[in-house]
Amino acid sequence: MSTEITGQKLWERTVGDIAATLPGATSVFRKFKIDFCCNGDLTLDGAAQRRGADADELILALEALDHVNPAAAPAAMESDELIDHIQTRYHEAHRRALPELIVLSRKVEAVHREHPKVPAGLSDALRQMHSDLEEHMATEEQTLFPAMRQQGVGKLDIAIDELRHEHDGQATQLRLLESLTDDFTLPEGACRSWQALYVGTAQLAEDLMEHIHLENNVLFPRFAATESRA
Repeated sequence: MSTEITGQKLWERTVGDIAATLPGATSVFRKFKIDFCCNGDLTLDGAAQRRGADADELILALEALDHVNPAAAPAAMESDELIDHIQTRYHEAHRRALPELIVLSRKVEAVHREHPKVPAGLSDALRQMHSDLEEHMATEEQTLFPAMRQQGVGKLDIAIDELRHEHDGQATQLRLLESLTDDFTLPEGACRSWQALYVGTAQLAEDLMEHIHLENNVLFPRFAATESRA
């Protein structure tokens, strides 16, 4: 099988571009712990070297996706459709998940406070993420997305740059969640609340990575003047 997809060698393409145009690539990147959301401007070669990923295994995993219909990729969506998808699939999911995860984390931290693997500080981290995300999503829904629907290319660079910066902060929060939970690894004999907490928090992390990726690598470049002229 060729190591080229859509006419360019995979190694030379950025991970953000691959994630946006190759359906299934994001799941491969998560498996290999390749940051495709906030470091999407790295080439696949550079991202693999940074992570120390097995190059041959990574390429084989991506090549196996080459048969998937590219029309299924987020990059194929019209901007209004993509905005609707982001709001219904990710904004609403975050708002459902975080309050429940905060309750669960408080319970686990209190009941198992003497356990050596207790995720001490997780509830505080989730509360901060909840607060930051609510403000971030409100800015998008009330200001940025309506302007995008009016095709405000070039006038949105400052707002987009600020939101990209907030995405960097969210990526730092995700790394904290991974650290506090030992990469969402349950200790032996974990109770059902602990199990539900880690399953839910892992899903939150996956959703937020996809959310950031769709905005940074697919939606925002359509409306930033410098990128739209490239």
